[in-house]
Amino acid sequence: MNNTLLRRTLLGASVAAAILLASCSGGQPAVKYQPANASAPAQPLRWTFDQDPVGGLPPGAAVFSGSWAVRAEPGAPSSPNALCQTGTAEYPALTLGEAVYSDLVLAADFKPISGRTDRAGGLIFRVQDKDNYYILRANALENNVNFYRYAGGQRSLLKDGSASVPSEQWQELRVEVVGNHLRGFLNDEPVVETTDDTFTAGQVGLWTKADSTTCFDDVTVRTP
Repeated sequence: MNNTLLRRTLLGASVAAAILLASCSGGQPAVKYQPANASAPAQPLRWTFDQDPVGGLPPGAAVFSGSWAVRAEPGAPSSPNALCQTGTAEYPALTLGEAVYSDLVLAADFKPISGRTDRAGGLIFRVQDKDNYYILRANALENNVNFYRYAGGQRSLLKDGSASVPSEQWQELRVEVVGNHLRGFLNDEPVVETTDDTFTAGQVGLWTKADSTTCFDDVTVRTP
């Protein structure tokens, strides 16, 4: 191989490696909140959606994407209503209020109902805006519970964990966050944990993926 061809080969490999690294590491994060901005109420918050109008959203919720609405859901842990996502988007998501948390315990009952591409339910936390937050996601098609960082509108895997996630069943997903330490639980069983320093405080909310139809109920958030 002559020198010119060798240089071109090495340059091509370097470019490919740079593209791969960028795709794996996600986008450039935008940080809005710091622990000093925390405004979490002294008492835990709970959303049962039972007093909210069917077809609407709970007070304070802000939709980033997807089709979210309260509906009557037979068998909901807190009867009669649940908050359900029934649309198709890349990452349907919403926040549940303007309170800012640093360390937190966020939990929700969820039921992954259908979806051919994905059948997922997730919690988002330390939310900066629609393009920057952490995700704890359970997927009934893949039987895993994973942590992701969503930065600059690009998702990257932080840590994956294997767990049975049945369709058409209510189950609890919970995340516990202290400092940079993230721990994920499914039905009170520890499944996945990791550390990351990108986001240190932010809002909380709910998440699904692609064509997932997923319902949520009995959402709680508190400081540890």
